[in-house]
Order: sequence, then C-alpha cells, then structure tokens
Amino acid sequence: MFRKILLCVELLGEEKIAAKVKYLKSTLGWSDAEVGIALSKDPSVLRRSKNMLQRRSEFLLSELGLEPAYIAHRPAILTYSLECRPRPRYYVVKFLKENGLLAHSHSYYTALLRTEKVFMEKYICPHMEAAPQLAEDYAAAC
Repeated sequence: MFRKILLCVELLGEEKIAAKVKYLKSTLGWSDAEVGIALSKDPSVLRRSKNMLQRRSEFLLSELGLEPAYIAHRPAILTYSLECRPRPRYYVVKFLKENGLLAHSHSYYTALLRTEKVFMEKYICPHMEAAPQLAEDYAAAC
C-alpha cells in the first residue's frame, strides 16, 4: 500500500489529492476518518475520475442503499466498471433473494468480489432449473 500511496502522490500532487479528498467527502458523504480508512485500503480511488466516482456513488448510495461507512470500509467497490460487474451482479443477487433462491445473509459485496468463474458457479449454475433465464439475462447485462 505504501508504494501505491507514493505513486498517487507522485502522479497527482498535493493539490489534486486535496481536491479529490474534498470531492470524495462531498459525493459519498464521508468523514475525514472514512476517507482515511478508504484510502488506506485502496489508494487507487484517488486516481478515479470525478465522473466515474459520481456514477458509482449514485448507484451504491441510491440504488443499493449502502451506507457511506460501508463503502469506506470496502473501497474496491468504487473501482469496478458499473456495467461489467456491480450492476449485473446486484440484479442477480436481488433476483435470487426475492425468489427465495438465496439466503438473505449473502452479502452483495461477497458476490462482487468473486471472479467471474466463481460467481457463475455459486450464483448462476445452481439455479439453472429454477431460473433458466438468469444466465442469459446476466450475460446480456454484462
């Protein structure tokens, strides 16, 4: 992590980092402590564009209803392409839970972190009989 932080400082500079921290606080509603937690876990968040951060924060806060503190402790959520991973997987997990095919204790974050192969094995393949369209819908969404 130390090398990643140094790289961000070198690439961005102090002024841009300060501006990005301010933007993270206003966009995600983070406190200074939450910004510190997020950046200590994944400093590459600083290198994300404001537009990208805005779109992800809207999805995570509004659509998923995640708390800012939850995101701060899991900043990797901010690094994935919405269209390729978070949004399609969210809809799969939501569908499975709503139809009683997945325990409500399953975490969206866990599903998000899985590799594509493992995600398919754990969330799509076991439900092919109960929800035959799920694999096709997921592939189309990706």
